Amino acid sequence: MGRRAAMILCVSVATLVALGLIMLASTSAWVNGVEDDPYLLVKRQGAFTGVGLFAALAVGCVDYRLLRRIWIPLLIGACLLLVLCYVPGVRFEVKGESRWIWAPVIGRFQPSEVAKIAVIIALAAWFAQYQAEAKSFFRGFVLPGLLLGVPVGLIFFEKDMGTAVALGGAGFLLMFTAGTRVSLLTLVTVIGIAGLYKAVENDPYRRMKFEALLNLDDPEVQRRAGYQQYRAKLALASGGLMGAGLGNGAEKHGYLPEAHTDFIFPVVGEELGLLCTLGIVFCFVLISTAGVSISLSAPDHFGTLLGLGLTAVITLPALMNIGVTTSVLPNTGLPLPFVSYGGTNLVFTLAAVGLLVSLHRHAFYVECVEMPVIKEKQRALKI
Repeated sequence: MGRRAAMILCVSVATLVALGLIMLASTSAWVNGVEDDPYLLVKRQGAFTGVGLFAALAVGCVDYRLLRRIWIPLLIGACLLLVLCYVPGVRFEVKGESRWIWAPVIGRFQPSEVAKIAVIIALAAWFAQYQAEAKSFFRGFVLPGLLLGVPVGLIFFEKDMGTAVALGGAGFLLMFTAGTRVSLLTLVTVIGIAGLYKAVENDPYRRMKFEALLNLDDPEVQRRAGYQQYRAKLALASGGLMGAGLGNGAEKHGYLPEAHTDFIFPVVGEELGLLCTLGIVFCFVLISTAGVSISLSAPDHFGTLLGLGLTAVITLPALMNIGVTTSVLPNTGLPLPFVSYGGTNLVFTLAAVGLLVSLHRHAFYVECVEMPVIKEKQRALKI
């Protein structure tokens, strides 16, 4: 991919953002609370897109290596924002989840989006400084594990299990790439899966989501815990290859909850068909490929780890969202990056793209030079 990686990355992101605005215009008019202005959410998302593009442009013009010097205050600030989600009067609770805070000027704000980028920067800076000790127990596993585990724990106990799993997976991949011992990572994975199972088992709401996924063919489950995923399957099935046409979807008319946020992917399938949903998947494949290409061309170890971590932070939530809406994974409440409605997610995901562009600007690419062809004369000997 080489020098074209940033172009492919930006075109893929622009395509997803444009599709998100189009689909939001198609779905937002039936959201409760916007009766006076059916396109209120579209206007807000357009404003968030402008802020996100400005953030991406600003970050893309800055030398990414500056982040290595300020990773400690960035991580501390992100953790303090996460702590505010537990403070009464500051936290903003929706459906029993306290993943937002209320700010005077910007309104509802999700600190976990800031924490995702801050954690990746911190881990990349740590392993860049202690590259030679990546396989040691203390500096290669314990301390970076704390840098990752504290924010992930704060996010998890906000009852935002999806974001915690996505960030934990991205951090796990970064530590694996940095050289942390596989045996230790395997042990943590086993303990993490066991802990996750125990947390789900002891939480009736989470256990209900898992049980609904396993029994989605049960009519009783379809009417209750599995209702959202069942309606998503109906939307995808009714769309077929080409879809019912933009604006002609039926599920968004109050049948499919959160059709403009977490479950916008089935609405795309219903209205624009299988080809468009496959196009979304292909765009994320291009984003991941371009991100890896940029990372491998970075001039230093910090840039390589930063690029790989940011790529994972962008693509893992997309993979999980598509898995949820196609009934492969239990419902986690994660939005589809660049497409779903949500200001904080869009702004900081675009900022992550800007960081990848900054990496590309300082990347080192080897020029491929063709070997010269030597003209030789051949003579035949006739006997």
